[in-house]
Amino acid sequence: MSPPSSFTYTLTPLQQESLIRTIEGGPLQTRAVPHTRIAAQGPQLSIALYTSGKCVIQGKGAREWITFTFEPLVLGEARLGYEDQHHPEWFESHMGIDESGKGDFFGPLVISAVHVTAADVQVLQDAGVRDSKRISSDRLIREAAKAIRKQVGSRLTVVEIGPEAYNRLYEKFGNVNRLLAWGHARAIENILDLVPDCPRAVADQFGPKHRIESALLHKGRTIHLHQQPRAESDPAVAAASILARERFIGKLEAMSEKAGCPLPKGASSLVKDAAVALIKMHGPEALHAYAKVHFKTYGEVLRMAGVPTPGHSEHGGDPS
Repeated sequence: MSPPSSFTYTLTPLQQESLIRTIEGGPLQTRAVPHTRIAAQGPQLSIALYTSGKCVIQGKGAREWITFTFEPLVLGEARLGYEDQHHPEWFESHMGIDESGKGDFFGPLVISAVHVTAADVQVLQDAGVRDSKRISSDRLIREAAKAIRKQVGSRLTVVEIGPEAYNRLYEKFGNVNRLLAWGHARAIENILDLVPDCPRAVADQFGPKHRIESALLHKGRTIHLHQQPRAESDPAVAAASILARERFIGKLEAMSEKAGCPLPKGASSLVKDAAVALIKMHGPEALHAYAKVHFKTYGEVLRMAGVPTPGHSEHGGDPS
C-alpha cells in the first residue's frame, strides 16, 4: 500500500485566513468548489478549505506542499514526519482496539486489537496505514490489512460476533455500549495472552471507562486503559480499525452469497430493500441470522414486507 496522498486538517479561524492569504499570494490556481471558502490546484496538488474549517490537501505533491508551505505559513509548526515528537506515546509498546459493523444492520460486529512497538509504527505509517473510515475502497482495506499482518505477525486478534450471537448478547446486555465493552475486553485479554507485558491499551471513547475495565478478567485488570475521542489517530488503533473492517467486509460478502442476495453496508434505504427481499426469500426469521434485530430498521422492514411487528428495542442505524 502506497503512502497516503490525502491529508485532512481542522483549522482555526486565524489559520483559515493564513491559508487564504497563502493561496491568493502564491502560484496556485484558484477554482470554484461548492461549500468551500477557497479551493486551489497546482501540479499534482489540490487544496480545499471548507466552510466548516476542514482543509483537505490531496495529490502526489501534497507532502511537499505541506512540509514547505502549509506547515510553516499556516500551522506555524512542523507536524508531518515529526509524529514521534508530537505523539511520543504512539511509539511506545501498546495495543489499539477498534470495531467495525456497529452501525451496519447486516453482518457481524467485529472488534480487533493490535499490539505495536516503535519499529512497527514507523513501518505502518510509511505504508500509509490510517483509520479505515478514511480508506475509500474494500481493495485498499485488504491491502492495508496485508501490510499490517506482515509487520506485526501474530500480535493481533479479531473478535467476530455474528448476528445470531450478537442478538443473544444484546438481549443479555440490553445496551450496545455494554456489548462493545465486553468485546473490547475479550480483545484486550487475547492480546495479553500474546504479549503479557503490554502496558497500555488505547480505544475510542464510546462509554464510561469502567465498562471495559469491569468486563476484563483478572489478567487484564493490570493494564492501563486509555479511551479518547478520535482514537483512530493512534497508529495501533488505526491498524485495529483496518483489520476489523476487513473481517466485516469479508463476512458480509460470505453472508450475501449464502443469502442469495446482496446485503449492503449501513442502514440506508438500499439496506431496507435488501432486507425485504431476504424476508420474501427466506422468511422473517432469517433476519435473526443476518441482521442486528434491535435496530429500528428491523421493525421498518417487517412492516414493509407486511409482517406483524413484534416488540423490540427501537435503536437507529448507529446505536448507542
